[in-house]
Amino acid sequence: MSHSLKVKLTTEFIGTFILCLSICIVGVYGVVGEYTSIVVATTLMILIYAGGNISGAHYNPVISLVFYIRGYCEKRELLPYVITQITAGCCAALITKNFLFPNSLPQDSVDLGNEAILAELIFTFALAYVILIVATTKSIAGNLYYGFAISLVVFLGIILVGDISLASFNPAVTGSLILTGKLSITHSWMHILPQLSGSFLATIIYNLTILQE
Repeated sequence: MSHSLKVKLTTEFIGTFILCLSICIVGVYGVVGEYTSIVVATTLMILIYAGGNISGAHYNPVISLVFYIRGYCEKRELLPYVITQITAGCCAALITKNFLFPNSLPQDSVDLGNEAILAELIFTFALAYVILIVATTKSIAGNLYYGFAISLVVFLGIILVGDISLASFNPAVTGSLILTGKLSITHSWMHILPQLSGSFLATIIYNLTILQE
């Protein structure tokens, strides 16, 4: 069944909003402590299975770009998807900061070092590469494990590099972290640039390897 662009964008907004809201709550305000990776990964997995058959469950501008390059997102959809995702992330951050935790201070902001660039590059690459394999490879089309595989990458990323880069791997999440004060806007390029680079690299590697089989 083909859904209208309006329905797809609504799904992308809801999914990105809930994902970013959960990240702001547990990542910025530390509500669940050491269980942050579990909460975020579980939230993402649920949202992927909920919206996958409607919008593709991108919830991430660089993933929309990857899907566009692979032909799984139409040209007319790409910019609206990206705008919707960024807007949803900003709304999630503002609601968390101004309404859910109006009298609370976020955990200390992080002063990122150059190692954050590599961390975001590696795990955005891993995220995009896994998504390309489990969601766009025809030989395994219709598999039921795609949501688990994708969310597990995020789970591992938060555990392994969360203290290094904040484990964003997503420009919409990066925007949320900036608006809540967790990430300085002057350090935003340490997220955005490697996220774009990692997703492009994943697409190139996929096209040269998996796609040729």
